[in-house]
Amino acid sequence: MRRNTSGPRRRCPSIRTAVSVGVAALAVATAAAATAQGATPAPPAQRTQHVEYFNGAGGHPRQTTVPAPKPLAPSEKAAIAAGDGDVTSVVQNGPVGSKLDVVFIGDGYTAAQQEDFHADVRAKWAKISAVEPYATYRGLFNVWAVDAVSNESGVSGDPTKDVVRDTALDSAFFCEDTERLLCVDTGKVESYASKAPAADLVVVLSNSTKYGGAGYNDISSQVGYDGIATASSDNDQSDQIAVHETGHSLGKLADEYDYGQSGTYSGPEPAQVNLSKLSADQMTAQQQKWYRWIGQQSPDGGAVGAFEGGGYYQYGLNRPTENSIMRTLGREFNLPGREGMIAGFYRYASVLSSPVSTHHAVSRGTRIRVTAPASATLTWSVDGRERKAARGRSTVVPRTLGVPADGRTHTVTARATDRTKAVRDPALRKLLSRSLTWHVAPR
Repeated sequence: MRRNTSGPRRRCPSIRTAVSVGVAALAVATAAAATAQGATPAPPAQRTQHVEYFNGAGGHPRQTTVPAPKPLAPSEKAAIAAGDGDVTSVVQNGPVGSKLDVVFIGDGYTAAQQEDFHADVRAKWAKISAVEPYATYRGLFNVWAVDAVSNESGVSGDPTKDVVRDTALDSAFFCEDTERLLCVDTGKVESYASKAPAADLVVVLSNSTKYGGAGYNDISSQVGYDGIATASSDNDQSDQIAVHETGHSLGKLADEYDYGQSGTYSGPEPAQVNLSKLSADQMTAQQQKWYRWIGQQSPDGGAVGAFEGGGYYQYGLNRPTENSIMRTLGREFNLPGREGMIAGFYRYASVLSSPVSTHHAVSRGTRIRVTAPASATLTWSVDGRERKAARGRSTVVPRTLGVPADGRTHTVTARATDRTKAVRDPALRKLLSRSLTWHVAPR
């Protein structure tokens, strides 16, 4: 491996050891009662985590469960808090709170390899953000790199199952005997993610050229992110794993694949926007799900309709297109999927932001700078009256905008409205507009 500075160690024990994490109060009471009666209490049920994995770059993902890691002891949390975990700003587009903050954490990088990790973050984000709708909305994101210093370089299970390396997050291929499933200790990930100014989306880059990754989509994070994606740092196709996983965590999209086995869905209408029990005609007649997109050419190929198979069922559920990235890696988001992703972006980020605080008065000579997506229209007003000559400007000065020096307080307002054609839902469109107002002091 190109940056492995220590050779692999081979051991007999398994790569990833899962430990039970305690029992619920009811189980404890039941066990105590059983002991009091002389019976042997049943062992606590082992907690598991739901993960998604990818056997090949062009194949359908798969679902499985893995044993949850043992909760970190207070001493382990204290060691992480007091030790490494330096945070580097990779992309800074605006204040935390007005942007979607992506946190990359490295694993399998030694202290001497942290600059390699930062370079890998930049390269991986460049590939992720080249995919639509990320490409159009790059300005909505901040990107942070959190250094997790490993004792050894590389990843367990690379190249073979019996290779074990001592890393900060315990990254390991062959998780639960699935070679391409790249697991991590999610408790340690949480501790490192908490060091960043904010974490809306977390990606673990494991120092490897081997294809693989995982998506943890049932994470309960105190930091606030919805899931964790793992990916190999130096595999040219692993970025697609992260993109697919953000379809779940940000877009709240369902998987559009099935397992190729006979099975018919009989449950209620799915909550996700890209699955439905309805046919295309039924959606149109009832104005449900992706009816606004039916018949439109989709970027993943073909027209939007209702294609049977999805949500892991071969029958009974329909997806919007034949083959989007929520079905097969290497594809594009379909039109309903893009709309869902944009909705996810705006759950965390604002269409308009500025490093100049609106909580304090500014002077007539203050340079007010704002950021908005390229698809947004931007207008400026003084005391509620638009200054049409300033339309589209990202920077203005109140004096040149027309604020008079008359000894009175005036207001300058910027308004951005995202008029993207990728959004057709009127309810979502209401979220795509925002204004900021500054008071200009009378001096």
